[in-house]
Amino acid sequence: MYTMQLAIGTVVGGKVIVEGDALPEGAVVTVLAREADETFDVPPELEAQLQESIAQAERGETISAKEMLARLRGIA
Repeated sequence: MYTMQLAIGTVVGGKVIVEGDALPEGAVVTVLAREADETFDVPPELEAQLQESIAQAERGETISAKEMLARLRGIA
């Protein structure tokens, strides 16, 4: 199992420039891009949860993919 991390970046010259710590050489990434004018609305309580989740990730309070999958299997 691999650990995962959240990274934010900007496309410059057709390449994604990642903010913050560099990803390891050879890292496999998934890119989710939104249209420049695309927006979405969420209820205030969900927005608060999302903001807290982002803050936790930025503080390094994460779990491995293996642990996440084990937790999800326990829910099903």
